[in-house]
Amino acid sequence: MMTIASESVGLHLSGQDSAVDLQHVAESSQSQPEQATADDDGAQDFLSDSGFDSGSLLGNETDTLASSILNHRMENGRQYHAYRDGAYWGPNDEKAKEILDFAHHMYLLTLDQKLHLAPIANPQNILDCGTGTGIWAIDMADQYPSATVLGTDLSPIQPEWVPPNCHFEIDDVSLDWTFPPNHFDFVHIRELFGCIPDWDFFFAQAFEHTKPGGWIEIVEHSVCPTSDDGTMGRNHFYHTWGKVVCEMGERFGKSFTIWEESAERIRRAGFVDVQTVEFKWPMNGWPTDKKAKNIGRWNQLRLMDGVEGFMLRLLTQVGGWSVARAQLHLAQMRKELKSYRTHAYLPGTVVYGRKPFSA
Repeated sequence: MMTIASESVGLHLSGQDSAVDLQHVAESSQSQPEQATADDDGAQDFLSDSGFDSGSLLGNETDTLASSILNHRMENGRQYHAYRDGAYWGPNDEKAKEILDFAHHMYLLTLDQKLHLAPIANPQNILDCGTGTGIWAIDMADQYPSATVLGTDLSPIQPEWVPPNCHFEIDDVSLDWTFPPNHFDFVHIRELFGCIPDWDFFFAQAFEHTKPGGWIEIVEHSVCPTSDDGTMGRNHFYHTWGKVVCEMGERFGKSFTIWEESAERIRRAGFVDVQTVEFKWPMNGWPTDKKAKNIGRWNQLRLMDGVEGFMLRLLTQVGGWSVARAQLHLAQMRKELKSYRTHAYLPGTVVYGRKPFSA
């Protein structure tokens, strides 16, 4: 049974004690935008959602806050979030949402149609940090109808129709969490690489707000292609690609290496019974194994269509590259993705752990 999301999308005010309900946020975020107007230098625009009349719902300070969330920023033809502007490197437009859903499909293929590997049982409260389009949270709400599933994100891009036990809030999980302590049975993190300035603080927050006996799961992959059979020479462009992404992350103050660090970091936070499951995403359909080939083809599609969204803001805003130089770099990546001679892949990990019952 599905219900309209008009009452399930809210604004979670980090550092405060309450959430403000924003009716019709999901609907308005999908409405036709008004004509964007350029500022003096023409570098950045703001886009308004004409379908959202916040004045009829909220007043004064919250009215201004609600409007600012929906006034998406435009850069180089791509739309980005407005709340905590600049905190996330990726766009939130329709193309970006499609790429996020491609990745969700790839994770289902990788994990044999499982939404998680942590051995959760009868969960009552589930948190999806950085929910994106909300597709994982929606699927979890369907799989666990007795649980309340909450997805948080910087952008109100989730769909209008969701299960009645699924809710979304606008929030920045890199700040202090304002949820009740010992509240969640399961905290899910996926593809927050390049999003968290202090992972130890983040995992400490997750530990505090997970119930004793509850679970955390982190699903991440590398941004540096590698190969096991010598087909990726020392001067291959994939090395340059990975080096540039990691360098941009360091300049941005939010690293892209959490995939190989999460197990140790959640142990330091206090989680126990930590398990790591490794996986590989081929860069295209080069493998002979049927499952790996299928995942590789999806990854090739995801990267061919997604590299601009992955890197354009980082290269131009953080790296100071010109748009022309950035687009040339992206074009080289697309060229390499078409070659099956290089047997490269992106390594990744699924890491999960439990909060001690005595905590």
